[in-house]
Amino acid sequence: MAAPSSSSTTHPPLIYACVAHGSSIIFSSTPPAPFNRLSTNLLNHATHLVSLILPKISHSSTSKLTYTHQDHFLSYIATPGTTQYPQGLSYIVVSPASAGRKVPFAFLLSVQREFEDNYVSSVAEGFDGVIQREMGKFSAAVTDGGPSGSAVMASYGGVGGQDNVKKVQEEIENVRGIMTENIERVLERGERIDLLVDKTGRLNVNAGEFRRRSRGLRRRMWWKNVKVMALLIFVVVFLMYLIVGMGCGLPGRSQFIWGYIPLTYGW
Repeated sequence: MAAPSSSSTTHPPLIYACVAHGSSIIFSSTPPAPFNRLSTNLLNHATHLVSLILPKISHSSTSKLTYTHQDHFLSYIATPGTTQYPQGLSYIVVSPASAGRKVPFAFLLSVQREFEDNYVSSVAEGFDGVIQREMGKFSAAVTDGGPSGSAVMASYGGVGGQDNVKKVQEEIENVRGIMTENIERVLERGERIDLLVDKTGRLNVNAGEFRRRSRGLRRRMWWKNVKVMALLIFVVVFLMYLIVGMGCGLPGRSQFIWGYIPLTYGW
């Protein structure tokens, strides 16, 4: 008995895709045959996810993001508004988690390029068929896994491929180098701050000791000045006393003289 053709036929790598203007879906599609064996519940779940996430998408700048819900991914590429689409465009796809992130973003990039190259400058009529065609191409590429499938995926290797991994690794190394340099600067700055704190502490101690010595010296100099002034005042007073005494006569001088004379004559 023959084995089933492929599990990917039962579970296609892309379930539902659409293009939205703002929060309104303008084009949508499901995979073509033979990848369209989808249950009604699965399609309802996919459209429900889109209706939940679509109002949350920001169009202030180009962005890429993947939401995870149970065993499904919702991936989108959002672009800012233009003259024809002022509310911005969202390219959205729902896929099983088993398909990873490379396939959905490669598909979205293909749809975005097709839309911007051939439809954005005019009325995009019938773009649902383009979405379905791209879904079939990528589903076949993932299911095939041979040279043709590898060629399709290699053409979008920049989305989640080895090139992107290398770029991310380079960015991580750059960020790591910058962080290491910043940490070294912070540590060096911390050491300098510690040195400044130590020097400041020593200066505070020296300043306190200097203030104490200054107060002691000031007291000693003040007492010395007081003693010198007292001595000067004493000397000045004594000199004035002598000068006045020499001019007016010292107390007891006359008694001394007249007492001396009678003794002389009496003898």
